Amino acid sequence: MPPVPEQQLRARLRQLAKDNPRYGYRRLHALLTREGHVVNHKRVQRLCRDEGLRVRVSRRKRARVGESTTPGDRLRAAFPNHVWAADFAFDQTADARVLKVLTITDEFTKTALAIEVERSITGDHLVRVLDRLTAVHGYPQYIRMDNGPEMTCNAIADWCRFSSTGSVFIEPGSPWQNAFVESFNGKLRDELLAIEVFHSLLEAKVMAEDYRQHYNTYRPHSSLGYRTPSEFTLDWNTNPGLAKTLAY
Repeated sequence: MPPVPEQQLRARLRQLAKDNPRYGYRRLHALLTREGHVVNHKRVQRLCRDEGLRVRVSRRKRARVGESTTPGDRLRAAFPNHVWAADFAFDQTADARVLKVLTITDEFTKTALAIEVERSITGDHLVRVLDRLTAVHGYPQYIRMDNGPEMTCNAIADWCRFSSTGSVFIEPGSPWQNAFVESFNGKLRDELLAIEVFHSLLEAKVMAEDYRQHYNTYRPHSSLGYRTPSEFTLDWNTNPGLAKTLAY
């Protein structure tokens, strides 16, 4: 192929750079040569410089951040079902396979609403768990979450919108903004995950549910006046003012 006019070569070079934005001038020269163009690599380098076809330095990928419907730092649970908090913990079975543990708590009553153990938990799975819980407890006014992909997915956004539940996302890298469920996860790890060996997923599921029942109905909670979450909830339903006074 005879040499092509300058403007045609520039146009082809711009198109190749657009189609392959991470290619430098040497790769672009190779593509031109493959197409049959007779052109020196130094000329391609000059044309790339003239056309501003530089490979941009890669930026660090940004994590997806959920959109809150209310400022999380101003939201403090004031009654049952006011604020639920969701988070994940991780463990493994004896064969070194991952266990993903979804925990959901009521921030006001400290009730462990769910400890869901699976190999993998997606946003759709989280929606199914929320549907199961709301069938028993009703809908929360808000749900506090971190910015994990399961929490920021469209399935959760749609669930919150259709259920009129507000979403509260903590700032990335700020687990202390989800303090209640983080505290619960610490207790779960200290009192179950760190001391038990799970030989199967089913065993982990059974023991996690046993712990949830124990936590809600037997374990005294210091912030609830050393009552269990179940006792505090019963007292609240009977006499809200007195229950709150005794708790704090």
